[in-house]
Amino acid sequence: MLEAVEVCAGAGGQAIGLENAGFGHSVLVDNDAACCSTLRLNRPKWNVVGNDLKLFDGRPYKGADLFAGGLPCPPFSVAGKQLGALDERNLFPAAIRLIDEIGPRAVMIENVRGFLGAVFDDYREQLKRQLGKLGYLADWRLLNASEFGVPQLRPRVVIVAIKKNYSECFDWPAVAPHNPATVGTVLHDLMSAKGWKGASLWKDRADEIAPTIVGGSKKHGGPDLGPSRAKNAWAQLGVDGMGIADEAPGHSFIGRPRLTVRMVARLQGFPDDWQFTGRKTSAYRQVGNAFPPPVACAVAESVRACLNVRRKIRVVK
Repeated sequence: MLEAVEVCAGAGGQAIGLENAGFGHSVLVDNDAACCSTLRLNRPKWNVVGNDLKLFDGRPYKGADLFAGGLPCPPFSVAGKQLGALDERNLFPAAIRLIDEIGPRAVMIENVRGFLGAVFDDYREQLKRQLGKLGYLADWRLLNASEFGVPQLRPRVVIVAIKKNYSECFDWPAVAPHNPATVGTVLHDLMSAKGWKGASLWKDRADEIAPTIVGGSKKHGGPDLGPSRAKNAWAQLGVDGMGIADEAPGHSFIGRPRLTVRMVARLQGFPDDWQFTGRKTSAYRQVGNAFPPPVACAVAESVRACLNVRRKIRVVK
């Protein structure tokens, strides 16, 4: 089995995708205690390390096949100040150090769409040069979660860097041939779980995929579905975006229902048996900030295919 070192692992969205693509984990690193608890709860055998990435030593994991992570988005997000390299939360330098220490055959990093902004042209080229000096050919692509079966508009940048002697084997994953199911179809069973008599009518109204789910940060954002524009989009689907519910609506509920954490997790592409630790705000934030597992799996499968093809070539030689 190919082995991955995953950093900024969060609540496990990318980890699930890597696992489904056939990768094992040598270690998963995150500095958020609630996220680490979630990872340990769902996969007790995983080696989960709660640590600041700037202090983490990658040398014990030298030779892992893949270095993966969802590096913090605020330095590049259009919702923030877009300070990039000047933002203290920017962990690309730490990632480059770890890639140098570990020497993986491939790198896979997820970030927000803002990373592709013109303001970061020089930074992207600098990153490509740094990876090139370490022996990698790097590229990036904007992928939308809805193109991989996730019922949500969620554009994310994925950076893939492959060792130069493997890079000719890598192809970006193909998008799904069909559009994902609507919010109403995906969540109808959960909405009707308490016998809500309006669930079928709500299903018919919620006939589009979801807008981007926003997790918020520890300093800003609570358990709601994002800024005013996002809340308005949810309202068009018959959803009250002002908060997160503890449970599905009851039999006689009237009005627009709120989503539960489990509902949001399903819209994010998490399997229903994946549990989230902590109280509602913490659990929702873990879900909202995650990399959708189906997207992570699609990219990881392409990386795995590349590494396996190259391995077979070397064996034949």
